[in-house]
Amino acid sequence: MSDTQTLIENRPPTVAALFLERVAATPNAEAYRYPVPSASGGGPDDWKSLSWGQAAERVFAIAAGLIDLGLKSEDRVALASNTRVEWILSDLGVMCAGGAVTTIYPSTNADESAFILEDSASRVLIAEDAAQLAKARERRADLPDLRHVVVLEAADAVPAAGDPEGWVISLADLEARGKQYLTEYPQAVEERIGAITADQLATLIYTSGTTGRPKGVRLPHDNWSYMAKATVATGLITAEDVQYLWLPLAHVFGKVLTSGQIEVGHVTAVDGRIDKIVENLPVVQPTYMAAVPRIFEKVYNGAAAKARAGGGAKYKIFQWAVGVAREYAKVTQDNYRRTGRATAPFGLTTKHRIADALVYSKLRQAFGGRLRAAVSGASALAPEIGYFFSGAGIHILEGYGLTESSAASFVNPGEAYRTGTVGKPLPGTEVRIADDGEILLRGPGIMQGYHGQPDKTAEVLEEDGWLHTGDIGELSPDGYLRITDRKKDLIKTSGGKYVAPAEIEGQFKAICPYVSSIVVHGADRNFCSALVALDEAAIVGWAAENGLEGKSYAEVLAAPETNRLIETYVQTLNEGLQRWQTVKKFRILPRDLDVEHGDLTPSLKLKRPVVEREFKHLIDEMYEGAREA
Repeated sequence: MSDTQTLIENRPPTVAALFLERVAATPNAEAYRYPVPSASGGGPDDWKSLSWGQAAERVFAIAAGLIDLGLKSEDRVALASNTRVEWILSDLGVMCAGGAVTTIYPSTNADESAFILEDSASRVLIAEDAAQLAKARERRADLPDLRHVVVLEAADAVPAAGDPEGWVISLADLEARGKQYLTEYPQAVEERIGAITADQLATLIYTSGTTGRPKGVRLPHDNWSYMAKATVATGLITAEDVQYLWLPLAHVFGKVLTSGQIEVGHVTAVDGRIDKIVENLPVVQPTYMAAVPRIFEKVYNGAAAKARAGGGAKYKIFQWAVGVAREYAKVTQDNYRRTGRATAPFGLTTKHRIADALVYSKLRQAFGGRLRAAVSGASALAPEIGYFFSGAGIHILEGYGLTESSAASFVNPGEAYRTGTVGKPLPGTEVRIADDGEILLRGPGIMQGYHGQPDKTAEVLEEDGWLHTGDIGELSPDGYLRITDRKKDLIKTSGGKYVAPAEIEGQFKAICPYVSSIVVHGADRNFCSALVALDEAAIVGWAAENGLEGKSYAEVLAAPETNRLIETYVQTLNEGLQRWQTVKKFRILPRDLDVEHGDLTPSLKLKRPVVEREFKHLIDEMYEGAREA
């Protein structure tokens, strides 16, 4: 048996036990950094730290407070908050009390929040602020199981007329209550941890989905214990790392990052404010971070826009550097695959060195200057964007997994990563490709099933443990997986040709620096069309230099000049596609796609049916002329 197998097979039964091991091993080491408003006001945030020992004190106080409130084994505690250090401490507190965490995105509306609270039978809601409290209060009559709401922001923990006594308390009050409880029952939390079994429910994550009500995915403690060991066994993270964590912790991708950190013990800087990422990176100086493709696309588009604003010469240099980066990445990755050395010819290396001084080094500094690797997941990254960052020295390691597989089933292996693939399976995870191309997974990370929905569970989970992912993919002879599309998203034209829209959409994002989102349509139609959403900062910047200065974002989107600009990129896209894949018509959307309008999930995945339904009039318009012809 290999050391990796031994490490994984001898994993502790629970995340709580793993946490105790970490605290015992490095009690004084820094665990978390988190921002607090500047004392002077108006300036940059101050950052404070918690050691593992200090974190454990708070986790134990939260756990004991919940026990004192009556929380029992596997009772659900919902968490509705943005990513912040209190989210992690509360999550660990719930699990150490033997409870199970139900995650709710803070952007979820009151109706769907109430559905999740009711379906999960959550006894306690940990709410970030007054806005999250108000959602629960609005539907309290429909939530008989909900006994308490714990509010993270103490100033917002204000009872209202009609609230049952003690229904609303602050996190500070809960911790104080827990500390008092521990003076009377000092072993209460350790006893709870000792009683937790590997198959006991730890997390109930509701899939954000693209249609219908979300399904609750049941993930036991053993899933997270396995993920902690398996992710560290890949060698991607070490005890010396500093992670910048901003991803939504209600999403399984964010959640898995906290498990690996507990196993290895590195520092995590936590701040979920997306508008603070650019400001935080030079302060935190992370060595690794995880993100979704939309973030890298925005950085790429932003760099292009900045270069364009610097004048024609500067933009030409940027375009040249982009080409050099892509060529360099492809050559070095190919050589590494063949020889084990990431080398390039002398001439290309010389061009790369010049481009690095002019462009790439500045890009790396924007990420803090120490970024060793970035992990990308949740959806596919356009390969040409991946090659650009790779050649610029920002190594994006794509990974793959589902909520139903505890997020991380595949990840690219360090220096041997291959852009355009999601890497190899984690140790202990099995994969096979079905006859129709669907990816099937089996292993310790697979869910128990959907909460209260055995029929839905049976649709995706076979009796022998194989999970049907719904994704289509290909395995290389040496085990690298490439995702080609969602099974349900594959479209078939009226001519009988199959088209993978995500592949076309990814190619367009690599070609057009102004695009924010693109939705390729064509099912049962005689040609493909596209809805194109443009990035506001990028396209308004272009407009100011092309006779449209002073125009609003909406006016720029509607301008004929903008349509002609995008048409040139569509033509370039079509040159690299098969005839039946080409985009014959397109329409520029009157606004960007976003979470607030329901176009994207909170993890920034495209809700294709929602977008096609909302902009049906534009799709119909594109095909009306075709029918007349």
